[in-house]
Amino acid sequence: MDDEQRRQDDWAKDRKNRLPTFTEVLSRRTRPPVDLFMFYLFLQREGAEDILDFWLDVQQHENLCRAYFKDVRKSGRAIREDWPEYWDYARRRGSIYGTVVGLNPQTGTKRSTASTGEMLSEWDRQNLAAAGDEKAARSPSPRLTSVSPGVTAVGTTEPPRSTTPFSLSGRTPTLFKRASRAPTIIPRSQAITRQDLIASAERIYYRYLSPAGTTPGSNENHEIYLPPALRIHSFPLSSTHEPKTQSEMSLMAQIPDMFHAQKEYCYRAMEQDAFPRFLRAKAFGNLTPVSALVRLIAGLVILWIGLAAGFSLIFLDVQPKSKRFFLFIPYALAILFLISHQYELDPVL
Repeated sequence: MDDEQRRQDDWAKDRKNRLPTFTEVLSRRTRPPVDLFMFYLFLQREGAEDILDFWLDVQQHENLCRAYFKDVRKSGRAIREDWPEYWDYARRRGSIYGTVVGLNPQTGTKRSTASTGEMLSEWDRQNLAAAGDEKAARSPSPRLTSVSPGVTAVGTTEPPRSTTPFSLSGRTPTLFKRASRAPTIIPRSQAITRQDLIASAERIYYRYLSPAGTTPGSNENHEIYLPPALRIHSFPLSSTHEPKTQSEMSLMAQIPDMFHAQKEYCYRAMEQDAFPRFLRAKAFGNLTPVSALVRLIAGLVILWIGLAAGFSLIFLDVQPKSKRFFLFIPYALAILFLISHQYELDPVL
């Protein structure tokens, strides 16, 4: 206990002398203006908040899977007996839930993609943010058959994909989207079943990864960009039908780790692209885009007034000439406002 308290005290002292890391922002261990909510608003202004929504929803999906595995172990059953297909899959391909399901780290295969969970302490993992649309009732989604990368399930040609996660086309205006995400609370009124895991994965696929990129009953486009190697073109399982055939059981075994590689790609993309720009905008500045624009307009107007007054005093030869000294006031204000707009930093604030 003393070691944990000492570790937290050392972390708090170290944080005072540095900027927060992306992991700390995601785990809600930072305060405004560099907290998770401000990062979400920053992405929302760029129209790229879906990539963060996807990461948070997959984090929720993984937490749901961990809760399921813990329920199984608390009931006295072993994962090998309760879900043999997943056990075999995890031993052959590796799984991020190895320590939860009881796989031997020496014999279990390591996943090729590094997990963000491996970089976090237990405290970080407990505080990792997760959000979703669980308040809305789940509606059954139509089953997709295998489709080619350029054709959707309804036979329409797929629009050209973007080359970066932060420049997707076809988005609805962010003004009409919600500006925050509510923390996820996994319902514990009853035990979590495998159908719940399928329903969670199904919702994520149809919202973010399907070629249509739309949630059932919604016209908003939430599809995120992924490299061809990470794209999932179909979701053969359905939350309304329990898998019975051997092929369906084998596919269901992939549900817990289904989006892990995509989640890691989004994490790296946000960490390397959006997060540095977020820090430059928030940690090194104290102006919003609107207030910076106001300072630009005010600076140009005041500069025009100062130049007009200066040339008037010169060409009209106003006496005494000492009156020209006071022209430094509009010039100083104009320069202050223009520099504040350029760097989004107001030294007066």
